[in-house]
Amino acid sequence: MRQTLLVKFFCYHRDRPGSAALRAELIEEHWSYMDGFELIARGPTLDGEIPTGSVHIVDLPDAAAVREFAFAEPNYQAGAYRDVLIRRWDNALGRTMWEFPGDPEAANLYLVLGLGSGAAVDLEPSATESLIAYGPLWSVDCTAWLGTAALVQAADVDTARGILTSAHYAAIEVHDWRPGGRP
Repeated sequence: MRQTLLVKFFCYHRDRPGSAALRAELIEEHWSYMDGFELIARGPTLDGEIPTGSVHIVDLPDAAAVREFAFAEPNYQAGAYRDVLIRRWDNALGRTMWEFPGDPEAANLYLVLGLGSGAAVDLEPSATESLIAYGPLWSVDCTAWLGTAALVQAADVDTARGILTSAHYAAIEVHDWRPGGRP
């Protein structure tokens, strides 16, 4: 039997403003859809308790499969998302969010998204005890470094942002995040 090698992809669906009620209506469809995939990490970004986006780090065979994953997702199909960021992702920690040795239910969890280009930086984290997931972002064909994505537990936004070398990025976004999936 031929085994298909899986590739890790980072998907960040950004919400359309005012779509929280639609997302709440589709939560079971979303979870059922995600049940069909091997996820490394998942969960919503938030503004208080209002969702602002949805992070999924997933193993899939190729670029066509990740596009199908991202655009067939029920919230996307219903118009809850305004756009989708898709990148190849290297799992620098070699684990899933469920293997994080800290408390993933604790407060102060963040998505840190460093967007850049040129020579790759921050390929390996300097400290791992606060990292839930971490890795460089690449073009889908893996020919260009485009940044770094991390899920991190930190004292505050500035501490979370500090895990990346800011001078090497065009922009660093920090979003409140919480682990996703069925309760």
